[in-house]
Amino acid sequence: MTRLIVGPFNRVEGDLEVKLDIEDGRVETARVNSPLYRGFERILTGKPPADALVYAPRICGICSVSQSVAAAKALADAQGVVMPPNGKMAVDLVHATENVADHLTHFYLFFMPDFARDVYRDEAWHLAAHERFVALKGTASQDILPARAQFMHLMGILAGKWPHTLSVQPGGSTRAVSSGEVARMAAILSSFRRLLERTLFGDSLERIASLSSAAELEAWASEKRPESSDFRHFLSLSEKLGLSRLGPSSGKFMSFGAYGAGGRPLFAQGVFNNDVEALDSSAIAEDVSHAWYKASEGAMPPLTGETLPDVERSDAYSWCKAPRLGGEIAEVGALSRQLVDGHPLIRDLAARDGGNVHARVVARLLEVALVTIAMEGWVDGLRPGERFIDHSKMPDDGEGAGLTEAARGSLGHWLKIENGRIANYQIIAPTTWNFSPRDANGTPGPLELALEGAPVRQGETEPVAVQHIVRSFDPCLVCTVH
Repeated sequence: MTRLIVGPFNRVEGDLEVKLDIEDGRVETARVNSPLYRGFERILTGKPPADALVYAPRICGICSVSQSVAAAKALADAQGVVMPPNGKMAVDLVHATENVADHLTHFYLFFMPDFARDVYRDEAWHLAAHERFVALKGTASQDILPARAQFMHLMGILAGKWPHTLSVQPGGSTRAVSSGEVARMAAILSSFRRLLERTLFGDSLERIASLSSAAELEAWASEKRPESSDFRHFLSLSEKLGLSRLGPSSGKFMSFGAYGAGGRPLFAQGVFNNDVEALDSSAIAEDVSHAWYKASEGAMPPLTGETLPDVERSDAYSWCKAPRLGGEIAEVGALSRQLVDGHPLIRDLAARDGGNVHARVVARLLEVALVTIAMEGWVDGLRPGERFIDHSKMPDDGEGAGLTEAARGSLGHWLKIENGRIANYQIIAPTTWNFSPRDANGTPGPLELALEGAPVRQGETEPVAVQHIVRSFDPCLVCTVH
């Protein structure tokens, strides 16, 4: 058996190191290390509760709105305040803009450039993939980056700036919009839709959203040449490389539920384990047996959790804690959201091959279509002149939980308020779930299990299969460790 350390990873948000034990050209075991300690939970302790709205977005520069939404929901839970309809739609639009932009960034700038690697240069398809997807210089970047920038103008209208916006509040949005701004947002979304239908999908968003089975997806992909759209190009490469057999999922799939305009989530809350189960958030606890934190007596629920660094622990190998749901691992992300929500295409893909690299990417791109359609409806539903925010007094003592869905999966903030100050603040980010280390029972996290069995080519020091698996989770390590 040989040991290979892969990292730091390029095209990954934050620092990541993966230790692989390799036997007979396959990964036998993996240990995933998040080597950077951030300390945000400690920073927030003792601050006025509203300060969470200033500090939390700065956890990350690419999913800051998700952190804002989770913090605002936790404060709203403590206050008992409810957003008016305009506020819900405005916050959902800001959040969805960031999440859709994240999906595009991941697909075009993080995931697809791996197919342009020299390791594939002898493949017949490599030249076309290189020309289209090589990092920053490919024709895809020239198409997508300007369109993404134009799409992000929605953020400027609704939130003033990005990242680290302050418009998202417990009672709604501080930024009311005029009729003229509603029309401008509709025009931006119309332009964005045309870009998606022309370049990413080569078909209408409604056609993509309605695909209902793996066989239907395959038939759709075969209607035109792979290079006719970037989604078809991915599907062709995925079939040739067997990505549906790479990076298998283990354990449960979890979603906190996404967006709330219209009175119900766009994507449902729950747990998928061959069937949908209700989510019991009280069953969430964090284990620190293999993380560089002071040992606790068993896994701790977030409201009573601690973040006390201990770099001397010899049994630890990551700054990432190990969150568990009822003592079990749970994968989060677009795949989990669509399994819980019951989209027939994703359910069929999972029934056939389980969770894997292929299914994670398909679910992410499917969400681009689904969420863009929903955004058009939210913009149309805004009512200028009506309230966008309700205000409520912050209690001197209380507690709250804010559960939401970032692009990468389930994100939760928990806070406890005592004497008008934050007594405890705990954050569990999507990559904390997916990239967790082993727990006290020795159970690996979702990525560690997904890497087992991955092929390693002779002489590879950065195994391309490992790269595909890691990036299929779209990690954000700066959100992971606090």
